Amino acid sequence: MSSDKKTAQVVDEVEVALIGAGIMSATLGAMLRELEPSWTQMVFERLDGPALESSSPWNNAGTGHSALCELNYTPEKNGRIDVSKAMNINEKFQISRQFWSHQLNNGILTDPRAFINQVPHVSFAQGSIQVDYLKRRFDALKDNHMFPNMQFSDDDATFQENLPLMSEGRDFNAQKVAISWTDAGTDVNFGALAKQFFTAAKAAGTEIRYGHEVVDIKRDGSKWRVTAKNLHTGDYEAVHAKFVFVGAGGYALDLLRKAGVREVSGFAGFPVSGLWLRSKNPELVEQHNAKVYGKAAVGAPPMSVPHLDTRVIDGEKGLLFGPYGGWSPKFLKKGSYLDLFKSIRPDNLTSYLGVAAQEFGLTKYLVSEVLKDFDKRVETLKEYVPNADPNDWETVVAGQRVQVIKPAGAPQFGSLEFGTTLINNPEGNIAGLLGASPGASITPAVMVELLERCFGERMIQWGDKIQEMIPSYGVKLSKDKKLYNEMWEYTQKTLQLEQN
Repeated sequence: MSSDKKTAQVVDEVEVALIGAGIMSATLGAMLRELEPSWTQMVFERLDGPALESSSPWNNAGTGHSALCELNYTPEKNGRIDVSKAMNINEKFQISRQFWSHQLNNGILTDPRAFINQVPHVSFAQGSIQVDYLKRRFDALKDNHMFPNMQFSDDDATFQENLPLMSEGRDFNAQKVAISWTDAGTDVNFGALAKQFFTAAKAAGTEIRYGHEVVDIKRDGSKWRVTAKNLHTGDYEAVHAKFVFVGAGGYALDLLRKAGVREVSGFAGFPVSGLWLRSKNPELVEQHNAKVYGKAAVGAPPMSVPHLDTRVIDGEKGLLFGPYGGWSPKFLKKGSYLDLFKSIRPDNLTSYLGVAAQEFGLTKYLVSEVLKDFDKRVETLKEYVPNADPNDWETVVAGQRVQVIKPAGAPQFGSLEFGTTLINNPEGNIAGLLGASPGASITPAVMVELLERCFGERMIQWGDKIQEMIPSYGVKLSKDKKLYNEMWEYTQKTLQLEQN
């Protein structure tokens, strides 16, 4: 051990180093343990437990993104509803369901009800313009086999039957409302899921070093020298790894830079924070059983799409509303107020300046959100819960998201991306993940893409095993209704969703 990171001695050698103990590292680790059981793995996590940042169920902006109800995934373009993004996300979520089912069958995951539960997904429209949009969205999706049993109603009685909490005190004569819904939606607790993965990883011999912050990654011959600081003792230690995955959330960009990964040149990050209102009243929680998504405010980022959200956490139902957009220069919830300023470099300065000039609507939205007090937040809540009593709700801080700013280039100086971006070097021996939503929900699909990019020469050898993990691998479920239905029945049974 050393008190200086530059002189830290190499104390271990592993095939795979995973930085960050969230759902991304947990998933990749599980895949690689099955594909290459002899490979040694080590996990570094700066906090004292797994899934305490973005994977935490209280930090996620949305849990179970399958595009069944999220309206920002079906934008209107030239008078038509574009469902391509919703289809893509839904397809990837089916991969998640298959992978989790396989892991349950193999005993890696042990308790599906701890991490996935069936909860209806509902889209909510207010006013004639939104109602018209929602009806056209429903028409575009109702016959699609990947959006099963989709329904629509602009009938007040149906609204009251499905959403009693949102009906109490609502003046249906004052404003037209409509809903589109399916009972096939799910709620996913990615914190509980990650914990089950890491329990299995530890049992399989993976060393997990909590309270260790990776501060440097450098080439050392054919390997990577990963230097971490023990946050409890202040000592530095180094590990050699053949492959490194940087799943460090908002800190991933900086670590990839330190590793000299040229592919992140020009990339920048824009931090967006948020708050929830969480119900303190058990009777209120029991009155609502759905994820209800509405239309985002003008200028709002996708992670701030308002929703009244039933969640199942540690076996108990919870009810959240929000998230309310906010801003902090931190790149992690438990990060530093200097994170944003330290991330500005000569190569990404134009990216930052370009976004500052182009995203005036977002800036205006965030300023208005930051200035909202508790009473103002409750007023917004009343659009969904008209009889909301401030005494029934409390404010909780949501997780920190760092939206990707892609490099400057004609015709723009830099573009703000609301999605998940996978970065790897040409040799395929280091990779990292940037961005946010839909993030956790499509992790297995993202990790399969990582395998294809970084271990392409092994994909033929791994083919049969990957097919076991994800039976639909290589097939577009959107184009194969029969296989989709088979996979749906298989995952419903294995994930015990048919019992709900």
